Amino acid sequence: MEEEIIKDISKSLDIKRIQVTKTLELLKENNTIPFIARYRKEVTGNLDEEQIRKINEVYEYEINLLKKKEDVIRLIDEKGMLTNELKQEILNSKRLIEVEDIYRPFKEKKKTKATEAIKNGLEPLANIFMKFPKDMPDLKVFINDKVKTEDEVIEGAKYIIAENISDNYNYRKCIRNNITRYGFISSKIKKGVNDENKTYSLYYDYIEKIKEIKSHRVLALNRGEKTGVLSVSITYDKDIIINWLESKIVKNENQKKSPVYKYILEAIEDSYKRLMFPSLQREIRKELTEKAEEVAIYVFGKNLEKLLLQPPMKEKVVLGLDPAYRTGCKLAVVDSTGNLKEISVIYPHEPQNKYEESKKKLLELIDKHQVDIIAIGNGTASRESESLVSDTIKSSKRKVKYIIVNEAGASVYSASKLAIEEFPNLHVEERSAISIARRLQDPLSELVKIDSKSIGVGQYQHDVQEKRLDESLKFVVTKVVNNVGVNINTASRSLLSYVSGLNKKSIDSILEYRNKNGKINSREELKNIKSYGDKAYEQSIGFIRIMDGNNLLDKTAIHPESYGVTLKLLEHLNIDCLKIQNQRITALLDKIDIKKEAKLLKIDEYTLEDIIKSLKAPGRDPRDDLVAPILKSDVLKLEDLKPGMKLQGTIRNVVDFGAFIDIGIKNDGLVHISNITDRYIKHPLEVLNVGDVVDCYVEKIFLDKKKVSLTLISPSK
Repeated sequence: MEEEIIKDISKSLDIKRIQVTKTLELLKENNTIPFIARYRKEVTGNLDEEQIRKINEVYEYEINLLKKKEDVIRLIDEKGMLTNELKQEILNSKRLIEVEDIYRPFKEKKKTKATEAIKNGLEPLANIFMKFPKDMPDLKVFINDKVKTEDEVIEGAKYIIAENISDNYNYRKCIRNNITRYGFISSKIKKGVNDENKTYSLYYDYIEKIKEIKSHRVLALNRGEKTGVLSVSITYDKDIIINWLESKIVKNENQKKSPVYKYILEAIEDSYKRLMFPSLQREIRKELTEKAEEVAIYVFGKNLEKLLLQPPMKEKVVLGLDPAYRTGCKLAVVDSTGNLKEISVIYPHEPQNKYEESKKKLLELIDKHQVDIIAIGNGTASRESESLVSDTIKSSKRKVKYIIVNEAGASVYSASKLAIEEFPNLHVEERSAISIARRLQDPLSELVKIDSKSIGVGQYQHDVQEKRLDESLKFVVTKVVNNVGVNINTASRSLLSYVSGLNKKSIDSILEYRNKNGKINSREELKNIKSYGDKAYEQSIGFIRIMDGNNLLDKTAIHPESYGVTLKLLEHLNIDCLKIQNQRITALLDKIDIKKEAKLLKIDEYTLEDIIKSLKAPGRDPRDDLVAPILKSDVLKLEDLKPGMKLQGTIRNVVDFGAFIDIGIKNDGLVHISNITDRYIKHPLEVLNVGDVVDCYVEKIFLDKKKVSLTLISPSK
């Protein structure tokens, strides 16, 4: 069966069988996904993290499905009811729900109307009814203490027939498929409910084909139902299904002449209305929700990945400003390495209105600490604080820029155990100002300290299964951290927790060693650390960087297992290992014949290509190649906008229906999916990512709602 599973995975993912087999072997040997993707390309055929993860997920699903099939076959066999045909039908099932449907008639049932009727001796009568006798059977034979009248006898028989119809695997499968293909999902506002903010106004009287509904609308309906505002249901023409069931059960005209025919029809209708449709409705909505959750998790993951990969503002002194009205704006100055230099507070807004005093304090901090950039959180009083900062820096002797930073999750971090350990003597808001400053300096290092669900780049992330979301987001963060690499001498516990192969015990040992011995000078030195075994070293060491150590290769992504072959390559090119970072050497590396050199060095081409890439820019941060955030020096107001005006903005969030763009006004502008490009796209993520800097045009301005709609398509087109 394992070969069949591998064959199915290969077909569904369009990957060669040997790639699936080898990848599964590596995973079974406790190799991590980042390690396999980066250092075992020659084994997997250059599969990336997403493909490796998918192989693992599909394999686990198929193994669980196989186990379920085996359990069902065993349980039916124990009842003495297993046939070869039934066994084959179970083994051919592709989904868990299909196996459940087949097993349904054999399951031990809780008390139902049908089980009570069977207990009361009416199953033989139900069997007689299903043979469509020419004459009415003698009902008096079935009367007893529990069933006292002929009407009750007939009613009991109908209950048994109805449940048998409902349990029929083929009926359920066909009806489920038909409802899914041709049915509708609809919603109404509940009577007497006051949706104060009109949050669900779009769904007060709403209907859409099941097969066409978008994932974000499924989750919106679910939320509206959960909050008690909406009633949601699946609708389908029941007469079509009942007529179809009749055609399957009543085979010919003679059967229609039977005196029990009318009872069979009543049982069919009861089966569909009371038993089949309610359960199928639950199953269909569950399936819609699961698919919608997959999309929502995928969108969140992609947004999170791009957010974590935002270019760091290196070598910049940053003043973080956490805006507020009554309690004042908290200020935190951090130096170019993220160390806290000073904490302060100003009260420029209502009710204190100490505007000039606040300007003076800001200028004092700018001058004292040689501040380069002011990072303003985008929460309450953000735009008022932006006006203050814009006004202030015009008077500064230094050239200072500012930027609005998404502060989502800053308050979560500030109240966390980690933040308290970092800054035990500071208030929550003061820690928040530090977080705002640091997430501009190095988004990845700061954002890994925060629960990913709180970062604010998702789409209905609070409406999906928490376990699935957590697993997906952890994968995304792990992928990013390992792709970027970690400076072992500065990395926080939070950052180290995502490094391939490290666990709490090994991280504790590394931090203890670092605190006791100071700077770590080589990857080799890490072998001396207790609780950092050979497997952990193998899996993690390629993602760990020693930036100013004894060996230049230690600050590259080259794994120590490839150091020998790397030195041979440099020897072939007559390059000094200590002087590899210059243009002449880059030119030499560019001229290498990969196929020829790989044979000469007896290594695979993938590894050689990665070695050459690392040698061209040792220690280079891949985030440095991305477009830096937009820094500003003046304020833009909604009233300044005019239709057709060209602006530059930063993508803050991408969702199914479009993207939100920070163009410098209080609220982000929305570009609808139809205005992203003049060609057809299924999803905005095909074109846009969080952090992208884009040229956009004002489409419509809604002064009353303080909103603006944008387009990325030039009006001149």
